[in-house]
Amino acid sequence: MRIGQKAISIFTVAFLCASCSIYKEYNRPENLIPDNLYGENPDNSLVSIADSTGMESLSWRDFFSDPKLQALIETGLENNADLQIAALRVVQAEAGLEVAKLAYLPNLSLNADWNLNKVSIGPSASWEIDFRGDLRNKQRYAQASLEQAEVYEQSVRTELIATIAQGYYTLVMLDAQKDISSRTFENWKENVRIMKAMKNAGMANEASVSQTEANCHSIEASLYDLDNRILQAENALALVLGTTPTHFERGKLHKGDLPVELLAGIPSLLLSRRPDVMSAELELRKAYYNTCAARSAFYPSVTLSGSYGWEQALSSPASWVLGLAAGAVQPIFNKGRNKNNLKIAKAAQEEALINFRQAILKAGNEVNSAIAQCNLAGSKTDIRIRQIEALKRAVESTRQLMSHSESTYLEVLTAQQSLLSAQLQQATDHFEAVTGVISLYRALGGGA
Repeated sequence: MRIGQKAISIFTVAFLCASCSIYKEYNRPENLIPDNLYGENPDNSLVSIADSTGMESLSWRDFFSDPKLQALIETGLENNADLQIAALRVVQAEAGLEVAKLAYLPNLSLNADWNLNKVSIGPSASWEIDFRGDLRNKQRYAQASLEQAEVYEQSVRTELIATIAQGYYTLVMLDAQKDISSRTFENWKENVRIMKAMKNAGMANEASVSQTEANCHSIEASLYDLDNRILQAENALALVLGTTPTHFERGKLHKGDLPVELLAGIPSLLLSRRPDVMSAELELRKAYYNTCAARSAFYPSVTLSGSYGWEQALSSPASWVLGLAAGAVQPIFNKGRNKNNLKIAKAAQEEALINFRQAILKAGNEVNSAIAQCNLAGSKTDIRIRQIEALKRAVESTRQLMSHSESTYLEVLTAQQSLLSAQLQQATDHFEAVTGVISLYRALGGGA
């Protein structure tokens, strides 16, 4: 008995020493964030990059302050199918982690044996001793899978919020364009009336009247196009929200609807805020623990097991416990297979590391693009305002010149057409500015 106990003790110490070299916690690789990840930021940039938290620290309610938009986002968070599926994946991953934790416990069962004379029932037990870290690797893998499912849910949530905001402001832009076109249509109907009166007075010809009518009809047709685009945008938004097609209440774009100060924060925050970057690192963690599991296969595994009748267990408990056999299996014959499995695991881990680095570069690239879009939209805003002011003066000047017979009414119509185009483009510029801010929100990982 003493010899057996001594052998088991020596065997146990040997395995514990081996497991120390097999199992190690995952550590994030160093030097992952390249210098100047967001690219060069102009001195006059509307977006600041400072050594502090940025827009991603804001909750979506603080970021999108329009009450009508907030109501739509809340509806989407409650009804969206993709978000519901993402939540169910978290539930599955949580159950998988619990299964991995329960693997530490002994496996107990009852076995029945019978013949013509009697029936006996006895317990059967097995317990895997985690000397080489198999169970720990599986648990850490399951933990990483759970975190990955949670990150995926966060990713779907961020994308959903940004998509709803994009759809909402698309409708706001289309409303603005329709309002401009409607007012212009009324002006052009007046132009047609004036041109017909001028023709009757001998001051205009049929060609001028026809050209004016054609422009008026063109604007009228554009109103139907805008109605259709609004309908399609509302239907697309309804699908995202998980509702049936309907008309959505919305306001107008105001500068106070979005953050005035655009702060991107430091690049290292992307590692803990942007879902796809976090998911890529979790994939690396899972690959790391797979490599650990493949490496541990080179060491023996130990499972304690026993199967005895109830009478023996009750009459001699010590004998029942000591009767559990300690088996050690040295994987000598599996050495070739284990070497190739380890090679596969190492290659998969290296692939995951490359994907992690690429995810960081992609994130930096998207932040740079969003910053550039914000800067471009901001630069065009003032230029467009000056253009519209100049065109308004041109319309008024041509009207005055025509009254002194120094200008034809067609010049007035041309100036009005240019003004309409500029006003419609200004609505598009405002939308592009909002889109840039939403893109920056998405690129930085969104808010809670």
